[in-house]
Amino acid sequence: SQCGKAFSKNSSFVSHQRTHSGEKPYQCSQCDKYFSRTSSLIMHQRTHTGEKPYQCAQCDKAFSGVSSLIMHQRTHTGEKPYQCIQCEKAFSRNSNLIIHQ
Repeated sequence: SQCGKAFSKNSSFVSHQRTHSGEKPYQCSQCDKYFSRTSSLIMHQRTHTGEKPYQCAQCDKAFSGVSSLIMHQRTHTGEKPYQCIQCEKAFSRNSNLIIHQ
């Protein structure tokens, strides 16, 4: 492969190859945006439908993607999995760690 990554499934390899080629074969029927993965298209389509299938069990907030739910749940648990290697300060989001550094 171009970058040295290996995959156990051919479908995963083909999907990854699109990060190099820029190919985006999946089109939104509502706004004509294109996506490299079906999962990205499905997530995008929820911006049109308003669907939020992932619900927090603690406060009933709902989210369109599971990753958004996981980040939200950290507000309840206090989990901070991203730690600065220089000062050991921890963050709930990787983006906040990057800003800190």
